[in-house]
Amino acid sequence: MRGLLALLTATTCCVSAASATTVYPLDRATILARSPFDMKVEFDTVVKPDEVTVTVNGKPAEDVLGQDVEFVEKEEGLKDGVEASAVLIRGASIATPGSYTVEAKAGGETKSVTWEVYGTPAAPKAKNIIFFLGDGLSVAHRTAARIMSKGMTEGKANGRLNMDDLDHMAFIGTSSTGAIATDSANTMSAYMTGHKSAVNALGVYADRTKPSQDDPKVETIGEALRRTGGKSVGVVSTAELEDATPAAVVSHTRLRGDKADIVGMFYDVKPEILLGGGSAYFLPQATNGSKRKDDKDYIQMFRDAGYTLATDKSELEQANGTNSGKILGLFHTGNMDVTLDRDFLHKGTVDKFPNQPGLVQMTQVALDQLSKDEDGFFLMVEGASIDKMSHPMDWDRAEFETIEFDKAVGLGMDFAKTHPDTLIVVTGDHTHGVSLIGTVDDEKPGEEMREKVGTYAEAGFPNYEDKDGDGYPDRVDVTRRLAMFANNYPDYYETFRPKMDGPFEPAVKGADGTYVANEQYKDVPGAVLRTGNLPKSADSAVHAVDDVVLQATGPGSEEFKGYMEQSDVYKVLADVFALAPATN
Repeated sequence: MRGLLALLTATTCCVSAASATTVYPLDRATILARSPFDMKVEFDTVVKPDEVTVTVNGKPAEDVLGQDVEFVEKEEGLKDGVEASAVLIRGASIATPGSYTVEAKAGGETKSVTWEVYGTPAAPKAKNIIFFLGDGLSVAHRTAARIMSKGMTEGKANGRLNMDDLDHMAFIGTSSTGAIATDSANTMSAYMTGHKSAVNALGVYADRTKPSQDDPKVETIGEALRRTGGKSVGVVSTAELEDATPAAVVSHTRLRGDKADIVGMFYDVKPEILLGGGSAYFLPQATNGSKRKDDKDYIQMFRDAGYTLATDKSELEQANGTNSGKILGLFHTGNMDVTLDRDFLHKGTVDKFPNQPGLVQMTQVALDQLSKDEDGFFLMVEGASIDKMSHPMDWDRAEFETIEFDKAVGLGMDFAKTHPDTLIVVTGDHTHGVSLIGTVDDEKPGEEMREKVGTYAEAGFPNYEDKDGDGYPDRVDVTRRLAMFANNYPDYYETFRPKMDGPFEPAVKGADGTYVANEQYKDVPGAVLRTGNLPKSADSAVHAVDDVVLQATGPGSEEFKGYMEQSDVYKVLADVFALAPATN
């Protein structure tokens, strides 16, 4: 490879058609010192090795990044008919913090990017980090959850959410590298790696090749903790464990749908606690309900690695009592049922999975187990279905999920009271275009439901009750309810009512393949057809680009302030755990 290095750093004559179009990591990337990452330079056309130079701060890239350079004259997997060259350095790292300028030249064309490599203090600030992620958590969700759960009298809330009492705050930008809009994959990946990426990407920079798992990788926090020390890792979610948010703790793929392979990535890192849904991707293809296309039995593989398996809340309680230290909890073949269905209405798939634990129980088990590690732990807890119920505009289910999420946050805050060396972070990955605008009052006269919407002084206060004191309204179908609406939507029928028969499906695919309003709701008294403002390819509401709110408490939480990018959040986590301590 030294011969190739000589070619890459040679002075060359002009190549008129070639230029280094893209360098990964991208310009302004922030990179943890000594953290492995892949570097890639993509050229527009085919070039020869002796036509190219790649330097870092004026030195040959290979010398600075510590790995051999691979020159690819014609990349495979490009768009049909496209031929172009690339330079790759896999598993690179930079030990010394500072500013690094990368220059890639092909003839007279030059592409230059600058990276910031950062270190951390020599000593950690906290022993534990609990990272609570409310998927899609927006300000309206929080406001509505507080009113539904605590009530309001004469304009003042009658109680506070747990997250209301976290004492440090920042606004967080969520945009992806390719668009102002975003999804759960690259947003959570930015939190868990310190690198922003494209929609659908996890732990990689999404490059131009077709294969989903050959893109330039960056280290995840799960991998960083395995590389740097003995801390335990826990992942808890009400979604499939292979879903974007939990997957971001360990995964590398530009396609979040690579769920079968993501299970293998979890197995490579082996978090001590894995609790959620998604068993279909752990089961070999011959097993009924499996979604794998091979014979790998990851449930057995995890068992062989010392994990105790739990498939319902009773088994989870038993597993917690075994002191095994490693628990694989799989409570649904897909996403777990939401709180409103699981504990109140018994709709959804509760009849097929009747004994599912909730987020609170799973969080408590995770804390019980992980806290036994004297070196500390990192725990990610996701309230996944705030988002999954906001897409179909099923606001009552989304709000019950927000209340449940806040209860899990309360467990973390209680834990921190007895373990003050714990940093707690609570945030969303992205927002939804949802607003709370008043109430819907069934007792107003008339048949037209839209006329029963109260705004301004006509809103009054809703009449939810919590007589059993569990923090949830006893009923959602009270006569005066919260009025929540999306600002983006497909064609659908607005019923102005809770969906008591099961989760809402606002639009269905029509004969021409586009989505139309679901006529199941057409005859609900007072229902109104809303003509959508999204493309007809959309079957539900979409994410908003608004900043999310991050709150935190504990050692290092003062670093969260003002406006931050999601990739900046990882820098704080790394700093608190001292993942790249300064060396003499």
